[in-house]
Amino acid sequence: FSLKELHGIFPWLVESIFGSLDGIIVGWNLRCLQGRTNPTEYSVALDFLDPGGPMMKLVYKLQAEEYRYDFPVSYLPGPVKASIQEQVLPECSLYHNKVQFPSSGGLGLNLALNPFEYYMFYFAISLITQKNSPITHHVSPSNSAYFILVDTYLKCFLPTEGSVLPPPSSNPGGAIPSPTPRSPAVPFTSYGMHHTSLLKRHIAHQPSVNADPASQEIWRSETLLQIFVEMWLHHYSLEMYQKMQSPHVKLEVLHYRLSISSKHHGSPAQSSYQALHAYQESFKPTEEHVLVVRLLVKHLHAFSNSLKPEPLSPSAHSHTASPLEEFKRVVIPRFVQEKLYIFLQHCFGHWPLDASFRAVLEMWLSYLQPWRYAPEKPPQSTEPLLRSVSEKWAAFIQENLLMYTKLFVGFLNRALRTDLVSPKNALMVFRVAKVFAQPNLAEMILKGEQLFLEPELVIPHRQHRLFMTPTLGGSFFSSWPPTITDASFKVKSHVYSLEGQDFQYKQMFGTEVRNLVLKLAQLICQAQQTAKSLSDHSAETMASHSFLSWFRFTPSEMNGSYTGNDLDEIGQDSIKKTDEYLEKALEYLCQIFKLNEAQLTQMMMKCGTAQDENGKKQLPDCIESEDGLILTPLGRYQIINGLRRFEVQYQGDTELQPIRSYENATLVRLLFRLSSVLNERFADQMDVLCSREDFVGRLCRYHLTNPHLIQKIRYSPMVKDRTSQNWGPRISLRFLASYRTLISLLMIYFIASWFYIGPVGCTFIILIGYFLYAIIITFFSEEGWKPHEH
Repeated sequence: FSLKELHGIFPWLVESIFGSLDGIIVGWNLRCLQGRTNPTEYSVALDFLDPGGPMMKLVYKLQAEEYRYDFPVSYLPGPVKASIQEQVLPECSLYHNKVQFPSSGGLGLNLALNPFEYYMFYFAISLITQKNSPITHHVSPSNSAYFILVDTYLKCFLPTEGSVLPPPSSNPGGAIPSPTPRSPAVPFTSYGMHHTSLLKRHIAHQPSVNADPASQEIWRSETLLQIFVEMWLHHYSLEMYQKMQSPHVKLEVLHYRLSISSKHHGSPAQSSYQALHAYQESFKPTEEHVLVVRLLVKHLHAFSNSLKPEPLSPSAHSHTASPLEEFKRVVIPRFVQEKLYIFLQHCFGHWPLDASFRAVLEMWLSYLQPWRYAPEKPPQSTEPLLRSVSEKWAAFIQENLLMYTKLFVGFLNRALRTDLVSPKNALMVFRVAKVFAQPNLAEMILKGEQLFLEPELVIPHRQHRLFMTPTLGGSFFSSWPPTITDASFKVKSHVYSLEGQDFQYKQMFGTEVRNLVLKLAQLICQAQQTAKSLSDHSAETMASHSFLSWFRFTPSEMNGSYTGNDLDEIGQDSIKKTDEYLEKALEYLCQIFKLNEAQLTQMMMKCGTAQDENGKKQLPDCIESEDGLILTPLGRYQIINGLRRFEVQYQGDTELQPIRSYENATLVRLLFRLSSVLNERFADQMDVLCSREDFVGRLCRYHLTNPHLIQKIRYSPMVKDRTSQNWGPRISLRFLASYRTLISLLMIYFIASWFYIGPVGCTFIILIGYFLYAIIITFFSEEGWKPHEH
């Protein structure tokens, strides 16, 4: 087809594949397309959208003619959209020289994007806009076509080995030109200082004839990463957005807003109020979104770690380093660090307290361990010892100090509010403790904290360092800044650029955080005891389920109490895993924070005595008041997490309990009427039988009375009629209304029919058997040997 025809169908084709921006058109639904369920469509889609496939060939073909396509600003992430609508250009160079006013009669601002940018914008934003698409079957995000394509694009445009492959060209020997700068269609106030991109800097210093193809095409790598980061990590409130801006930028924006307000005769306060609501948005990342971001983080670590060793001579560096090598050197601090930190903070503070947080946790831990993705991996050892972290990673740890310390405190606060008896929650605590317990890691974090806490007076030459903060600049810094030898300033620059100059730092190895760790250790001990008691209770319950008890309607069922949790459905193996996770996590925490063994021993003994002599858990933590017991915050936590509970049982007339789900409602009512008639007619006779001192009296007292209920009624101030017939000996037939009992009787009648025993004979045998069972129970019952007390 001609370029004119391809230019016309390109936007329609992109929308047909990735779906519409408003989410109405689903497109190919790449997020739910899996090779296991749809192998043909899966392979065709991957081949068609491959970096060397037909779709990308179309993109490069249109790219050669410098076509532009409009992308609505209204579908950009909230903070970027609001700033552009206020005619304040964000710092990211991705938006520079692209914002245009709508044509006559049009509505809203648009970005004029080249074909590659337009394609990647739709590809990246489809992860967010299509989050509510219908899913007819269980989908594993890591096996979807979308996930595989993200991995393929990262490997192609951010290669760990070699250079970026040049795009196919329709002109023999030619190359696709990089995007040319365009004059802005509307005057904008730019965030930050204007810096040329890495590509423009190299093109300016090298003749285009002899230019390296990687130099000409590095803009694809830069554009791809900027789009991924802007679409997936650029969602936060106005407060967070302003924290990322440097002081002189805030002043510039303030002057600009005041000038706009004076032109329109508006109120600056009103403009700020509108901006506050414009920037804020409800951002709830999905688990799939987090998994894709983790894939990006892991690949960027591998990409950055593939950097060649720096030459000894600084002059040699400026002449020999390729654009791709410079890109690897600054890719994480320039593109990812700030936005990922804020993204993780948002997830730590807003993610539900359930097992789905594991995705966020693993993404965080992946970022904290760049050494896992270094090319020089040591041989795998069969010993379970943790590998020591090399000193060469000290600079990375210091320049990402808040990622280690503040987010660790955030995880502690989450862990203190979760049920650690659950195996999935215990596994998360174990994972974090294991990562931070790697030899030499805690020492390097502590060293970073000490560098940050150094007094300002010992750091000279402070006046010129404002211009070296990582928040300034566009895509890259136009020229290499002088080497900073002051490690303390690097740490301070990192912390203040992310949190502001007025940030009150909380030391990870300080007293406050140490107390939180001790609380977590105490909860781990309590969770271990709870898991052990649940395991013992489960074993006892299984052992006590005899054949005859399966037929009997037991008092515990009438009370309706339930003391289990999700471990009842998981099984004994998972309970053992929970205990192993918690035990190892406690061991790692002791290594990290040098906890006193005597304190831990005392704490475990205290948790071990949390059960009374009957083997039951103590009551939740309470304080006594005039109105009775009042729960403390610790007591509420114990109840919520199932660590302790009140022994709440039904204490009224068992015949008047609500009808249960395992009972037949009609039979319950009929049997209640029948038992009421029998009790009214034979009340005197039952009283006489129960007052006898022989074995018959004990038998009647055990099966016709409830001594515990009578004792409570006798001393209860709420009961007025203590002579009511309902409190004396009576016959209870409600257990016959249980579905379990009915099924048992039907099974007995069915088995008896095989031996040619009729219904009458079978009923007689059942009654005889139950009578013998009642005699045996009475004979061995403690209540049967006690003197008559009623």
